[in-house]
Amino acid sequence: MFDVGFSELVMIGLVSLIVIGPERLPKVARLVGFWLGKSRSMIANVKSEIQYELHQEELRQLLNEQVNLAELNSSLEETLESTQSLSNSITESLVNTQKDLNQLDEHK
Repeated sequence: MFDVGFSELVMIGLVSLIVIGPERLPKVARLVGFWLGKSRSMIANVKSEIQYELHQEELRQLLNEQVNLAELNSSLEETLESTQSLSNSITESLVNTQKDLNQLDEHK
């Protein structure tokens, strides 16, 4: 996150030793460490919550796609049934027409 090298850390340590003093420096270092840990923990929690929400949104999208596919499948099945019904009706009409033609040929 921050690009801090060893020399910068040494400089920060020396300045803090001079400003804060050797008596209070361990207490301040512990306090800074505590707050750094707490902030890292909060950032990790926020990241995990964001990932959880993104995962939930992906699942919602997949569910919507699956519902759309089910509706499309149902529509296709209805179309197939009506096509088969129409085909049966046409076949029946052709058979009846053939019978009528055969009867006409017999009468002649």
